[in-house]
Amino acid sequence: MLKKLIVVLIILSPFKLLAQNNTLTGNVYDNDSRSTILQGATIKNLNTKTVALADQDGHFALGAKIGDLISVGMVGYHTDTIYLANLFPKNIYLRVIVNNLKPVDITATKVSPYLNTKDPNAMPSRRVDMSKERGGLRLNLGYGKLKRQQAKIQELEEYDQYQEEISKNFNEEYIKSLVKFEGPDIKDFIGLYRPTVEQVKAERPFNYQLYTVRSYHAWLKLPAEQRKLPSLLKPKKTNP
Repeated sequence: MLKKLIVVLIILSPFKLLAQNNTLTGNVYDNDSRSTILQGATIKNLNTKTVALADQDGHFALGAKIGDLISVGMVGYHTDTIYLANLFPKNIYLRVIVNNLKPVDITATKVSPYLNTKDPNAMPSRRVDMSKERGGLRLNLGYGKLKRQQAKIQELEEYDQYQEEISKNFNEEYIKSLVKFEGPDIKDFIGLYRPTVEQVKAERPFNYQLYTVRSYHAWLKLPAEQRKLPSLLKPKKTNP
């Protein structure tokens, strides 16, 4: 009997692990002040339409699987969209929306008296029949959806290309060739200052050398406790 129970547990254990791995966890921070937690940020699975909110620690947990699209947004910040190549815990950094529009004072307005005037020569429009019986072509109403899907695929491919470019130009070997960086802290440095896709797209070509040197000097000015990459595991609360 004991042998049968052990066999059943061995068979069921992989399914249990798969069930546990169908959750994406992580934390949401401000991109400029990376120690600032964004409580209340909205994390949405665009495939399943499920939504989660970042708690007071910036932590979130959302049902997801590899291949899903995840959007992360908050009022006053640019929304970031992530394609899940894996379900590893993630730190997500959102950029503040900068409004450069100058304020305009409206002191008076004048409404044209002709706005509501009907054109006496106007004729009611007719629906154009483009059926095969009349020698025309009937437009497929699903074309718009297909076009949006193709645009999304192209956007994801572009996103992956930028991520690959960043990985090639912002890694341990490249950083050590520019600045005197020694010790295991370099992994925390890369996690804190890895440029985002939006940053690289905004400045083409992106100056990785200048960005790396500036980031290193900014990192040196941080207190020792802020140089560590925030833990992705939410600490368990213990009862007093």
